[in-house]
Amino acid sequence: MNQINRVAIVGGTHGNEFTGAYLIEKFAQFPDLITRASFETVTLLANPRAFAAGRRYLDKDLNRCFLREELQNPTLNSYEELQAKSIQNKLASNGDKPADFILDLHSTTANMGLTIILVNNHPLNLKLAAYLSQMNPLVKIYYCSFPSIAENPFLNSLCELGFAIEVGPIAQGILKATLFQQTEQLIHGVLDYLERFNQGEILSTDEMLVIYHHLSVVDYPKKQDGTIFGMIHPELQDKDYQALNRGDPMFLTFDNETIVYAGESTVWPVFINEAAYYEKGIAMGLTQKQQLKI
Repeated sequence: MNQINRVAIVGGTHGNEFTGAYLIEKFAQFPDLITRASFETVTLLANPRAFAAGRRYLDKDLNRCFLREELQNPTLNSYEELQAKSIQNKLASNGDKPADFILDLHSTTANMGLTIILVNNHPLNLKLAAYLSQMNPLVKIYYCSFPSIAENPFLNSLCELGFAIEVGPIAQGILKATLFQQTEQLIHGVLDYLERFNQGEILSTDEMLVIYHHLSVVDYPKKQDGTIFGMIHPELQDKDYQALNRGDPMFLTFDNETIVYAGESTVWPVFINEAAYYEKGIAMGLTQKQQLKI
């Protein structure tokens, strides 16, 4: 990729994540904020019905509807499945006006701070992530890769270049001014970097990038019938991106028994106690902290 011609900023993929949705509304009202000379910037409210209802989704999680085989399946016709196909037709490489870079805006109830979620290791994505983390040391890089693009269910699978921005903690269905402003600053950082990239200027960054590489997910303690009988231990709550060692508390059962981490190696949990993940059977994700040469 020698030139970025079209950048898509997407918000409201989950309808109750207001930060991205209202940034889309702001940019629609003030388009000059995201205008750059060398490329077109477009915005998209991905799930307007769910946003209007203040719900994460109506029928199915939209950010799990982008598997290649599902997009090509004509029998899938729930609201979000049809919405995913519509977004593909707009933004994918074979779409009406394909995006060269997709920025998908999310928020979380977990204490994830300012997180960049990479789904591939394209050099431009890595260099841009390094630039953003250098611009703001609070930025963390969560790397969640898939064996192939066809197996990636996220909206960002539609384009090799781009990533999600995940900010938190923030409750569902509200705005928090600090996170709103910090997200907007990251967006401007992305657009400015791409503008300078188009001008042939490669901004220098540290050669080593700290990433948190996804390993696995952990469910809550559950009975045989699937009901939860424990919760995140107080000593782990809000400790996203902090080391979890063998023997450290993970869960507290309803009868006050502590369940500890029994793994052999140190891990760094993320998305701890994310509200939207209860239905998915995910109490947290476990990552390995790595230094990646770029």
